[in-house]
Amino acid sequence: MEEKTFEPKITAFVCNWCTYTGADLAGTSRLKYKPNIKMIRVPCTGRIDPVFIIKAFEKGADGVLISGCHPGDCHYNTGNYHARRRWVLFTELLNYIGIDSSRLFFSWVSASEGKKFVDVVTEVTETVRKKGPFIQYHKINKEFVLDE
Repeated sequence: MEEKTFEPKITAFVCNWCTYTGADLAGTSRLKYKPNIKMIRVPCTGRIDPVFIIKAFEKGADGVLISGCHPGDCHYNTGNYHARRRWVLFTELLNYIGIDSSRLFFSWVSASEGKKFVDVVTEVTETVRKKGPFIQYHKINKEFVLDE
């Protein structure tokens, strides 16, 4: 009987202008990366509501990646600075509610960095695979389910 390797589910919120275009470049360059990523394209990382991340974990993500323009290169001037400040504080909230904040990843990938996108996806996938499935959030949710 062959043992099945755990394949993590990773939700990625990516900037339309940089990381999404970098991912497209990786594809057109025929660079291979793990299919564990489900990408959600957003206008800017500064527009990602923290609730989106919590919902991703609630819906079964084993890890979440947020990736956008390099600081100083945001198409909306300061969106990525806003995102960076927000996520530093957000990791404390994740730990407080029982979500291991080490399952949340951030990266800056420009439109011309297809290879870097592949490297980020590979690193995130391998890191989450080593951590194993994320089941703690489901246990927390069960505590708050009201009996009918």
